[in-house]
Amino acid sequence: MGNNPFLSVDNLVVEYTSEGQTIHAVNHVSFTLERGKTLGLVGETGAGKTTIAKSILRILPDPPAKIKDGAISLEGVNLLELPETAMYKIRGSRVSMVFQDPMTALNPVMRVGKQIAEVIQLHNNISKAEAVKRAEAMLEMVGIPTERYNEYPHQFSGGMKQRVVIAIALACSPELLIADEPTTALDVTIQAQVLEMISKLKQEKNMALILITHDLGVVAEVCDEVAVVYAGEIVEYGTKEDIFDHPAHPYTRGLFGALPDMDSDTDRLSPITGLPPNPSDLPKGCYFSPRCPLAEEKCLSAHFDLTEYQPGHTYRCWKQVTQEAPRGTVN
Repeated sequence: MGNNPFLSVDNLVVEYTSEGQTIHAVNHVSFTLERGKTLGLVGETGAGKTTIAKSILRILPDPPAKIKDGAISLEGVNLLELPETAMYKIRGSRVSMVFQDPMTALNPVMRVGKQIAEVIQLHNNISKAEAVKRAEAMLEMVGIPTERYNEYPHQFSGGMKQRVVIAIALACSPELLIADEPTTALDVTIQAQVLEMISKLKQEKNMALILITHDLGVVAEVCDEVAVVYAGEIVEYGTKEDIFDHPAHPYTRGLFGALPDMDSDTDRLSPITGLPPNPSDLPKGCYFSPRCPLAEEKCLSAHFDLTEYQPGHTYRCWKQVTQEAPRGTVN
């Protein structure tokens, strides 16, 4: 982590209220990100990854969501303290997001080219003709011919829709791109193309990138650092090599145990038993303890802070790692 990070999230706490219940979606999350680097947020569905991302852009629905504590700083400016008018200028221009489902991210009754041009005009003092020209260039950049500028979303395949969403997100050359499972709905071939395109654009523009995913293969391909998220908190944080070659937290090890390994001869995979806890009724001790094969009495009552395993590599468990679990997937 750098001394002067581009993005800093410190002690973020987000809660939802629903039918009189308090849902603890994000619990004291902290991380930093430098320009040109990629951070992967990894974890099961419902872990709080998307809520963290939407908190950065301040687009959580209020109500029912509330940011209860913490700071989110972009080059030293706390975004949570800015007025909405200032955030309006930041969204799309300095920070953009590729949403998970391109089917719902696009306006079905507006031509795709116009949707890109609209973003460009909102954040730049330029003519409509110039905005159209830039929008056409963005389509070309993501591999879509400009002849399709005036087509509607229903005329595009899922992969092409995702490319349009990426073009909208990148239209104003943001300094930070948040990609929420950008390849989940795509087939393997298109997935590889989209990931290659995002990586190429990131290098060209020196963007910071937050990639939200549950696909560890995508993490190995794209990310520099990884935060493993469980029940709204980071349970392990480190470089890609740290996480893949020396997973320290039982949950991280469980994620790898559920993956097929071409180098070992096993009859069955080892999935993590049980389900994530109810965020409105989290366990008193370690949130992972009800599912952890190594849990002891202490784990059921005490909640643990992040412990340093190696410099820059932390995990939320009181047990010392006694054996290595190299994956051999990261060079």
